[in-house]
Amino acid sequence: MSVMQLSQLKAGRIFGDFATNEYVYMPASEIGAKEPLCVYETGTRRDDVNLDEALRLIRIRSLRPTRHPRLGESSC
Repeated sequence: MSVMQLSQLKAGRIFGDFATNEYVYMPASEIGAKEPLCVYETGTRRDDVNLDEALRLIRIRSLRPTRHPRLGESSC
């Protein structure tokens, strides 16, 4: 697990790829929760994923900190 990516997710940073329309982020309502859920967006689909799965998706899909088309640079 990447400590840097974990801390960025917990701070509301959005990871994604504009070309493939994929995004992973922790909603503001989940920040500070004991077992937070994150959101994985692909096109028009949104799925809740746990923190470990969010980090795995960021790693295997090579998602980088980015600007979300609706939320901007942060989910907060």
